[in-house]
Amino acid sequence: MDNISRRSLISAGLGAGLVAALPSAAVAVSTADDAGIRTDPFMLGIASGEPWPDGFVIWTRLALDPLAEDGLGGMPSRQVPVAWEVAEDAAMRTVVARGVEHARIETAHSVHVELKGLKPGREYFYRFRSGRHLSQVGRTLTAPAPHETPAALAMAFASCSQYEHGYFTAYTRLAEDHPDLVLHLGDYLYEYKKDSYVIGGGNPRDHQGPETTTLQGYRQRHAQYKSDADLQAAHAIAPWLVVWDDHEVDNNWADEIPENRDAGQLNDTTERFRQRRAAAFQAYYENMPLRRSSVPAGFDMKIYRTVQWGQLANFHMMDTRQYRDDQLAGDGWKKNVAERLAENRTITGAEQEKWLLDGFRNSTQRWDILGQQVFFAERDRNVAPEIDDVSMDGWDGYAASRRRITQGWLDAKVRNAVVLTGDVHRNWANDLRVDYKDPASPVVGSELVCTSITSTGNGTGSTADPVMAWNPHLKFYNDNRGYVNTRITRDAMTADFRTLDYVTTPGASVSTKASFQIQDGVPGLQ
Repeated sequence: MDNISRRSLISAGLGAGLVAALPSAAVAVSTADDAGIRTDPFMLGIASGEPWPDGFVIWTRLALDPLAEDGLGGMPSRQVPVAWEVAEDAAMRTVVARGVEHARIETAHSVHVELKGLKPGREYFYRFRSGRHLSQVGRTLTAPAPHETPAALAMAFASCSQYEHGYFTAYTRLAEDHPDLVLHLGDYLYEYKKDSYVIGGGNPRDHQGPETTTLQGYRQRHAQYKSDADLQAAHAIAPWLVVWDDHEVDNNWADEIPENRDAGQLNDTTERFRQRRAAAFQAYYENMPLRRSSVPAGFDMKIYRTVQWGQLANFHMMDTRQYRDDQLAGDGWKKNVAERLAENRTITGAEQEKWLLDGFRNSTQRWDILGQQVFFAERDRNVAPEIDDVSMDGWDGYAASRRRITQGWLDAKVRNAVVLTGDVHRNWANDLRVDYKDPASPVVGSELVCTSITSTGNGTGSTADPVMAWNPHLKFYNDNRGYVNTRITRDAMTADFRTLDYVTTPGASVSTKASFQIQDGVPGLQ
């Protein structure tokens, strides 16, 4: 097991020099309000998220022993006061807001502060204090004012970080690229127990504890991931927008249907899986910089929402797990499953679909960006035209649902539609059509698919997949680990596929494997 007791300072310009520059009066904190915590409680780092024009969420969770089996991080069974402050400068000299929250055992000593009343389109810095202990300093931003169109936005997105499959070096490289916004599209953590999901050559790291099925287990697993210094660096550099995929709960779960009916995984009855789902949702909220509007109600938790970046972009953050119909034909890749075309099948549920279509109709932004989980474009593995061989878990398994969404942005005359995807542990870049079987069907949007941070271990580096030959809308493929950087302006959206050659040992450098541009008003990749 790795030594996770150390804490790293924030990379990418928020490093040791910054903390050393803090005025001595700020560091020499009075112990009069000492919370009785004698060692550093900020071992899980800090984070921010959900930027809006006058504020954002700042987050931390106190822990003295992150891997404690009860999931409570070795904290005392009482509330602990946590002071916070927000400043206009990294040295925290020009403080514009401060306050005190109480970290409570009921929410695993997590703290969510929703800031309001700040200036739009600005960079801010924040930190926490508990007794004599100071957290790192984090950087965050407010969104532009609703009527403003900023010159540019640097946005990165990532997914699929299996702790056991490698080191999270890609998160540090992402932080070093200094984005203004980070989207995480799911599989932030994995539920498996040690040695149940093993890559070739063996896993370089191990999960602590059994498969996550209880609140204690999910809390412990989140703490293990949050203890990682690379992940802490990425959280501290910019605000995040997060959505889950499947592994935050259970592999390939669909609404109230688990992957299997294993009683040992609390999957044997609907009621027991609801209990598991509720535990996963509670721990997810506790460990993410989310608004109070996302507080779970039992086994329900609403995470789909739209975040506006002035008049430049809408980010429609979606949930393709909680409301979907079950995967057909036992899941996996299947041939000629006619039911996948049924008009009543949905991957979003009716309410979320209406929300998204209404969002298209009401949009005045230059770019409408869908942050979601599973492969959107058609991806047929069989060259024979009379046979289709597609994934039942992706949008191919819910073809009518995909068509309604695609037609929806066309009917609403959305100016530029871009779908962002994770899940598949490979990089892809795709043109989107309404009808993939019709060669004359026009290109109506673009899909950018990010590879994994670590999941499946070191990649092969390949940039060729045979299916591209008979799926001409699939324009790019790559098997490396990494993330995607984008630069969004009025005129174009540029995507750089940033890749690492290895993750099973730490310290890999990053390079750009490929770049694409989407021109304003011109659907498709260039």
